[in-house]
Amino acid sequence: MLTRESDVEVHALHKRGWTISAIARHTGHDRKTIRAYLNGERTPGERKKPAVDPFEPFLDYVRARLDEDPHLWSRTLCDELEDLGYAQSYQTLTRQIRIRGLRPKCADCAQVTKRANAIIEHPPGEETQWDWVELPNPPSQWGWGSTAFLLVGSLSHSGRWRGYLAPDMTRPQVIAGIDRITRRLGGVTKSWRFDRMATVCHPATGALTAEFAGVAKYYGVSVAVCPPRRGNRKGVVEKSNHIAAQRWWRTLPDELTVEQAQASCDTFCRTRSDVRMRRTKDGRSNVATVAKREPLSAPPAAPYPTTVTEVRKVSRQALVAWKGNQYSVPPELAMNDVHVSERLGDGHIDIATDSGIVIARHRLAAAGSGAQVRDHGHVVALDTLAQAGASSSRRPHRRKERIPPGQAARQAAEALRHNTTHTTAPTAQASVIDLSVYERAAQNRTQLP
Repeated sequence: MLTRESDVEVHALHKRGWTISAIARHTGHDRKTIRAYLNGERTPGERKKPAVDPFEPFLDYVRARLDEDPHLWSRTLCDELEDLGYAQSYQTLTRQIRIRGLRPKCADCAQVTKRANAIIEHPPGEETQWDWVELPNPPSQWGWGSTAFLLVGSLSHSGRWRGYLAPDMTRPQVIAGIDRITRRLGGVTKSWRFDRMATVCHPATGALTAEFAGVAKYYGVSVAVCPPRRGNRKGVVEKSNHIAAQRWWRTLPDELTVEQAQASCDTFCRTRSDVRMRRTKDGRSNVATVAKREPLSAPPAAPYPTTVTEVRKVSRQALVAWKGNQYSVPPELAMNDVHVSERLGDGHIDIATDSGIVIARHRLAAAGSGAQVRDHGHVVALDTLAQAGASSSRRPHRRKERIPPGQAARQAAEALRHNTTHTTAPTAQASVIDLSVYERAAQNRTQLP
């Protein structure tokens, strides 16, 4: 195939009197190719199609498969075709699908984004929308693995939202997050809207679980569960999720603790999100102003009584970190994992071993106050253990320290030498051969054998 530039050069050389053979040698093409372009039999820039199209036998199968499944991977389709005798490359298949327009548009998926949508009215104080956001790559010192979770609650009318960081999405974490967010939003709306999360409802039917029904009655709200595949029904919290992931989590420093990160999220919501301007019937107002006008009910005096349990590592000072404070445990558990349990509203925490034995109970200090709560017995045991280690004359060895054999080793070596002398002498004496026997035998021998 000649490009348009090469075709122009070939025609120019031919008009100058060059022969076809000379042009073919100059351009590096076959003479028949040059002759075909000079005679107008071939078009520059277009590859000559073979007499038999090798893709034609598979055309009906490809069209049928893509009509059945418009999202079928081309690689999967190529695997199926190779079992049917297809010998061309994967790139040829994708090119044929593209230039022939074989992949149809999925009508079922197109209706999600192209269907008509009605604007849903959200009266003030009517609804709070809830959703989880998976946040990848949390700081390693948190000990939460590869993913952290943020429960987001948004007021549907004003768009005000708050978040709650958690290591997992269990029901106790959901309840703890709902209580914390509700109090920071300023109160309780008439209804809560969730998607089909298993901690709230049965995903297959959308019916509330018995456990969460008790939570809803405790806070005096009704619960609305979104229909399946209707993500735009709770678009307010979905947009809040996007803001939390891209504007707050994306720039969170690595050195922050969990409590500091939670405080950072609250600060971001208060200083960045709440100052967004909204259009209202009375003109433009920011989110915080609109949220203050919402008629919210006061939350219960105490949180719903559920128990939140997390695994924490004990420090070398026999302290366990919990919500910005530190609580003591027996010094024998230093650098080990323990289970910290807090029953919301009780005002204390229980610290247990892996086997479930509670070894410490402390009253809760104000969250984030940096307090150290120590039991007197733990302090005495820790001091005793530390003093015993400090008073010991033993010290760790240096890597290149010279340590010759001591008195005990020298005595043992001397005993070995003494025992070896006494035990080996008789054996050596018994093994000596008297050479006079050989001498008498040699004197009696008169000739060589």
